[in-house]
Amino acid sequence: MELVEAIILAVLAASTPLLIAATGELVTERSGVLNLGVEGMMIVGAACGFAGAWLTGSIFVGALFGIAAGTLMSLAFALMTLGLAVNQVATGLALTILGVGLSGLIGAGFVGERITPALHLNIPGLTDIPLVGRVLFGEDGFVYFSLALVVGVWWFLYRTRTGLILRACGDNHVSAHALGYPVLRIRTIAVMFGGACAGLAGAYLPLAYTPFFIPGMTAGRGWIALALVVFSSWRPGRLVVGAYLFGAVTILQLHAQGWGVGIPSQFMSALPYLATVIVLVLLSRARTGGSTAPAALGTVFVPDR
Repeated sequence: MELVEAIILAVLAASTPLLIAATGELVTERSGVLNLGVEGMMIVGAACGFAGAWLTGSIFVGALFGIAAGTLMSLAFALMTLGLAVNQVATGLALTILGVGLSGLIGAGFVGERITPALHLNIPGLTDIPLVGRVLFGEDGFVYFSLALVVGVWWFLYRTRTGLILRACGDNHVSAHALGYPVLRIRTIAVMFGGACAGLAGAYLPLAYTPFFIPGMTAGRGWIALALVVFSSWRPGRLVVGAYLFGAVTILQLHAQGWGVGIPSQFMSALPYLATVIVLVLLSRARTGGSTAPAALGTVFVPDR
């Protein structure tokens, strides 16, 4: 029972940054913008988040630093792709490369430092329930926030007029512009939201997952978050299933190495990313229904007068 509980807790922790980053990217792509710079925004958010928490002693301030860093990175992306109509794919890749280098510069002075990680919820009588107590009532605030974020995004996209307008911009920006909606402004706000989520997801790693910062600690999580958006068919509810699935693969491969499974450790370490590729290939071959990508995703829009 203790082993099962430990594995579940580890899966929840490993899945939280994926879920937060993927939720933000889903909103961005629903508006018609493809931002491949999630990995870069996450790693800068991790560096700035740790720096903020270490300097102030506050996890909350560290999270705000991570959000601000991701938002600023996304604004640079929006300026290039929406303001100057630069290719979105190339700009996103450049943003990732910039983020990796920038995070190393920001975090150079904090390597080897440690902080007190985010506190976990503790409700007397509930947290102590065997197996489910710590899972439901003993997590840190980031875990609960990630689930609330998915619910909030679902409600926004499918139950509000503003969400309908945002989806219209992603499906047909020409028609949305003809109806008088400010497509570029809407997309800029969506990109900023995605950047804020990516920054927060990156900040979660040193603030709650591991209480220290090391260069490259995102370890490809931004790319998995991008794949999760496709896995979910651009629907918020399916992101939860996908994030916890990939989180489980990540944690189980670590336990498999600890159990001495006769498989090379290098292959086990690559298993989460291999699973990502396999799932994307199967989805592309077997998709017969459900939501598809926004029709205008990745298409440059230059409004006329």
